[in-house]
Amino acid sequence: MSGNQLDKKSQAWSALFSEPMSELVKRYTASVGFDQRLWRADIDGSLAHARMLAAQAIIGAQDLADIERGMAQIVSEIEAGTFEWKLELEDVHLNIEARLTQLVGDAGKRLHTGRSRNDQVATDVRLWLRGEIDRIAPLLGDMQRAMVELAAQHADTVMPGFTHLQVAQPVSFAHHLLAYVEMFARDAERLADVRKRLNRLPLGAAALAGTSYPLDRHAVARTLGFDGICENSLDAVSDRDFALEFASFASITMVHVSRLAEEIVLWMSQNFGFIDLADRYCTGSSIMPQKRNPDVAELARGKSGRVVGHLMALITLMKGQPLTYNKDNQEDKEPLFDTVDTVSDTLRIMAEMVAGIVVKPEAMERAALRGYATATDLADYLAKKGLPFRDAHEIVAHAVKRAMQQGVDLAALPLAELQAFHPKIEADVLPCLSLRGSLEARRVAGGTAPEQVRAQVARHRVRLG
Repeated sequence: MSGNQLDKKSQAWSALFSEPMSELVKRYTASVGFDQRLWRADIDGSLAHARMLAAQAIIGAQDLADIERGMAQIVSEIEAGTFEWKLELEDVHLNIEARLTQLVGDAGKRLHTGRSRNDQVATDVRLWLRGEIDRIAPLLGDMQRAMVELAAQHADTVMPGFTHLQVAQPVSFAHHLLAYVEMFARDAERLADVRKRLNRLPLGAAALAGTSYPLDRHAVARTLGFDGICENSLDAVSDRDFALEFASFASITMVHVSRLAEEIVLWMSQNFGFIDLADRYCTGSSIMPQKRNPDVAELARGKSGRVVGHLMALITLMKGQPLTYNKDNQEDKEPLFDTVDTVSDTLRIMAEMVAGIVVKPEAMERAALRGYATATDLADYLAKKGLPFRDAHEIVAHAVKRAMQQGVDLAALPLAELQAFHPKIEADVLPCLSLRGSLEARRVAGGTAPEQVRAQVARHRVRLG
C-alpha cells in the first residue's frame, strides 16, 4: 500500500480526495492536542449509542459485545497513558474510533451508524461540561461557607462602609462579607440554570437532518442522564448556547471574585491595615525585604479578564455562522476548557485564602471614625424630631464642617455646640453619633445591625447545609 493510500485511509472521507492533506493543514485543523480531555465523554456517548443500536436491531449482539470489549481496553490504555494519540486522526473522536476498529474490526466501523461527528461532538461537549458543572457547584458552596464562617465571628466588628471609596456609614464587617455570599449564591443559581438547559441530548441528529435509521434517541438520553433530546436536528448540531451561557456564568462569577480580590488587596495594604493574609498566599520582593504582596488575590483579579475574554471569543465565534455545523465550532473548546480550569482553580484557592484571613477590628473602627460615618444618623435623628430631611441634611453638613475644622469626630463635639446648629438636638442624640449606636439602629430586614447579620448567617448556614 502506498504512503498516499495509508494517509488517505486515516481520513474518514478519503475516498473522495485525490491527494492527502498537507502537513500544515493537518496541524492547523487538528484538535486532538486539546480535545483529548473529552475522551471519557466520547466513550460514554459511544457505548450508549451502541447499546441503543443493538436494542433497535441495527447492529448485532456480537458487535455490541466487541464494541464494549474494545472500549474497555481503550479506557485502560488512556488511563495508563499508553494510548497513542495521532495528529493525522485529527480529533479525539477519530482517534478512539480508529483504535476501536484496530481492536475489534468491523464492529468498530459499525459504531458510527446513525450518527455524525457533528452530533457526536455536541454530545461529548455537553456530557463533559455537565460533569465539570457538577464539580464547580460544590466549590461555589465552599466559597460561600468560608465567608459565612468568617462573618459569624464578626457580626459586631465595625468597619467603614464605602461609596465612591469614601467613608459613608458604619457597617458590620460580617455584613460586608455576606454581600459577597449573596453574589456567589446568585452565581450558584445561574450555574444550576445553565445545567438545566445544557442537559439535552443532540445525538441522533446526525450531520444535520436526522437519520433514516430507527434510532431511539430518548433511550440514549435516559442512559446518559439527559433530561430529554434536542428537538430540532439543525439546532442540535449547531447550538453552542450552553457554552456561551457557561462562559457568561463564569464571567459574572469571576467579576465577583475580582471585586472581592480587590478589597482584599486594599484591606491588606498599610493604608488600610484591616486584615492580614497567611504567608502561604503572599510573596515577597526580590529587592525590598519588607514586602508581603497579596499575589493570589491580585492574580485572581487578573484572571477575571482572561475569563471575560473567553466569553467574548465564544460570542464572536458564533455570531456569523449560518446553519448548521461549521468548522469554526472547533474553536469553542480551548476557551471553554480554560474557563473551566480557571474558575475551578480560582474558587478553590480563594475559599482557602478567605478562611485564613486575620481581621484587625481596631484598624477598621479607627477608619470608620475618620470619615464622619454617623452624619446620616444625625440627619435621621433630626428628621425623626420633625424636620424635613433636606433641612436636616443641610444642618448636619454645617456640623460636619465644624468637626472637620476642629479635627474631631461628630460625637466629640460638645452637646451645646451641636445644639447651636438646631435646638431640637438634645442629650438623646449621643447614641446616634456612636459607631455602635449607628450599627444597632439599622434593624431593618437586610440591614447591618448585628442581630440582623446573625440571622443572615443562620439562614446561610441552613441553606448551605
